[in-house]
Amino acid sequence: MEIENQYHGLSTPLANGLHQEGRRLTPQRKKVLDLFTTIGSGIHLSAEEVHAQLVQSKARVSLATIYRTLRLLVQMGFLNELELSEGGHRFELLSHENPDHHHLICIRCGRTEEFESNQVVQAGRLASEKLGFKLIESTLNVRAICPECS
Repeated sequence: MEIENQYHGLSTPLANGLHQEGRRLTPQRKKVLDLFTTIGSGIHLSAEEVHAQLVQSKARVSLATIYRTLRLLVQMGFLNELELSEGGHRFELLSHENPDHHHLICIRCGRTEEFESNQVVQAGRLASEKLGFKLIESTLNVRAICPECS
């Protein structure tokens, strides 16, 4: 019960999902998920930033474990992954309250800012309907150069 409260109810679905796949809820997986639930949605971290924050909090976890855990949490629907143009990736807690948000991403430093646009959502809805798709979410990643990198 303490773990469920600590992870805002996410550890039970995580534990159940892992159990169904024959995997364990390891301390490292809990630490990564806890980091994202603590910082909340809208914060975008690279694997290296996740690793640095966990090491700073005295957690013993390798960067390779971080990469594997982030991929697993994306596959299980707990995190969203953004692919940057220079090949990097950023991760954020998946928000079911605001699934249709968009990202402005600096192609030089990776700074990522979120924004909302009803026009983008509507365009996705219209395109889905026209082609017979069922819309799940509408997201747009805009690649640009931030003021600091200009």
